[in-house]
Amino acid sequence: MHPDEIAAAQAYVRLLEATRAALSDPDDAPLYIPLLASPIEEADGALRRAGLSGNESRFFGLVRSLQPSMSDSGH
Repeated sequence: MHPDEIAAAQAYVRLLEATRAALSDPDDAPLYIPLLASPIEEADGALRRAGLSGNESRFFGLVRSLQPSMSDSGH
């Protein structure tokens, strides 16, 4: 795995974790949704740099190799 690919997979995992945290309490979610803009930008940029934009199959394979627990998440 190349460094750019690792960075893309790590950025996605951070985005996923931030999204889960922001949406964990439906009453507070509207307050936290704007905080997702930065992790989304980070993940988008990392995907572009790694050449993984539009290549979801390869990308999610990389994510699963870094975080095997995601294998059962439907990705």
